[in-house]
Amino acid sequence: MPGYRSLARNRDFTVLWVGETISTLGSRMSLFVFPLLTYSLTGSAVLAATVEAAYLVGTVAALLPAGVLADRLHRRRLMLGASATGAVSYASLAVAGAAGHLTPVHLAAVALVVGVASGVFGPAQVSAIRSVVSTEDLPTALSQNEAREHLAGLLGGPLGGVLFAVTRWLPFAVNALTFAVSCLTLSRIRTDLSAPAHPGPRPRMVAELGEGLRFVLARPFFRVLLSWSALVNLVLNALLFVVVLRLVDEGAHPAEIGLVNAAAGVGGVLGAVAAPWLIARVATGRLTVALAWTAGLPLVPLAFWAHPAVAAAALFTVLLLLPASNAGIAAYRIAVTPASLQGRVDASSTFLSMAVMPLAPLLGGLALAHLGGRAATVVLLVALLGTAMVVTLSREVRSVPVPRLWPAAAAQH
Repeated sequence: MPGYRSLARNRDFTVLWVGETISTLGSRMSLFVFPLLTYSLTGSAVLAATVEAAYLVGTVAALLPAGVLADRLHRRRLMLGASATGAVSYASLAVAGAAGHLTPVHLAAVALVVGVASGVFGPAQVSAIRSVVSTEDLPTALSQNEAREHLAGLLGGPLGGVLFAVTRWLPFAVNALTFAVSCLTLSRIRTDLSAPAHPGPRPRMVAELGEGLRFVLARPFFRVLLSWSALVNLVLNALLFVVVLRLVDEGAHPAEIGLVNAAAGVGGVLGAVAAPWLIARVATGRLTVALAWTAGLPLVPLAFWAHPAVAAAALFTVLLLLPASNAGIAAYRIAVTPASLQGRVDASSTFLSMAVMPLAPLLGGLALAHLGGRAATVVLLVALLGTAMVVTLSREVRSVPVPRLWPAAAAQH
């Protein structure tokens, strides 16, 4: 494909992508191990969930100030600092594990710290991609990032489990090395990743943060997309929580549930490979509407059959279109956002869409407790399909064209 060939010749993007693919795989291994290790130390499912949630809390809490920093400071230094923090934090767990002194408090503290580091890294990385990749190559670059996430999701759990079986601190030692690799690759980037010059004195951070939020919320396209993505993140994750517990209740073997996750990962990787072709040929707005419906319709059979094969086929289908839509929307957002606002707009968008995610297990648990497995699945499915109407009825979303017409569409919006 022309887009992939062009990016393959882009040395700095390749260096950035390879380094972050390695560190993302390491992070997925550790996130898989965190609750397992906490449960083995304490026997408490609540504490295991708390340690896992600490990572998400740290990420969400850091996003908004991280967006301001990404528009003020040198992006490479921010990414290097975040990766170095990850290396040191995970190394501390490996050392404590080798000495036999791992504790739940240490695990939770590291999960929180690396979550904050992840929140800082994200907006800086998006801003860096805008600097090293041309507008024409943005959809392909972000599709490759989608492939990275799904590949890490596919391999991270099994690799983490294998290393955990050897010795329980080994995944953290390997992850510390992956973050060291990230530091090395980041140091090899030649493109100037400094923030755009700001004329006159800098306003206060709160004022700059408000500027990013206003840019997002003042545009109908962004408002609709953020409302929809927040609802989907809440309802879909609650539904998947219910599905997993129904599979467990029906006697599914843990290996079968693992294969469900693997099917989802394969669907995501294949979807990411096809994403540049789809983005170039299908209007971004139409892709988004199609995703809104395919996020729910393939899951309908789960209302009737709580079986691993049905769940695997459903999630494989859902994940096929997700990378193209995600990459298309993200590329459009980057393309129409001024360079001086890249970090804050990415951070604001991510924060607003992720803020409700910690409530998803609670919603799923309440639905399961009060309605039962099948009824909870049906209710959440209906709610998920209802969210599709948010983008389907939006002219601002439906009217976003293919990438070559984005400049004209952005001017109109």
